[in-house]
Amino acid sequence: MKISINIDADISDAEILISCSHLTPEIERILATLRILEKQIMAKKEDETYLLEVSKVIYLESVDRKTYVYTAEEVYESNLKLYELEQQLEKYGFFRVSKSCVIQLRYIRSLKADINRRIRVTLENGEQIIVSRQYAEGLKQKLGVR
Repeated sequence: MKISINIDADISDAEILISCSHLTPEIERILATLRILEKQIMAKKEDETYLLEVSKVIYLESVDRKTYVYTAEEVYESNLKLYELEQQLEKYGFFRVSKSCVIQLRYIRSLKADINRRIRVTLENGEQIIVSRQYAEGLKQKLGVR
């Protein structure tokens, strides 16, 4: 992959141009990373509402009809349902791995085959998530893994 940067003082607004013969998983990851740089979501912790940068969110989980947002440092609660957050964040590199969990693909450290065609994902923070077999093949395709 070739990367070129053109610095020109006369340019008022930055533009990113990607030239390719077809969209590859690598280019899709680059696009997802670029999109999340400025996106934020609202979540609560105790009685305070926070604006969280999507790039800091590692995964989302639904437990007992509540949706939790996990970052490296904290756990927050969202007023939105898991499927609503999934719809908002899918284009930012998030992927549903089970009925109750959505992860950000860029935080995946490793994958390991588990029983019954499931996958055990280890995230950058050391957390392990089980990918149900319903979503396992889609995850492998998204990551370009066989």
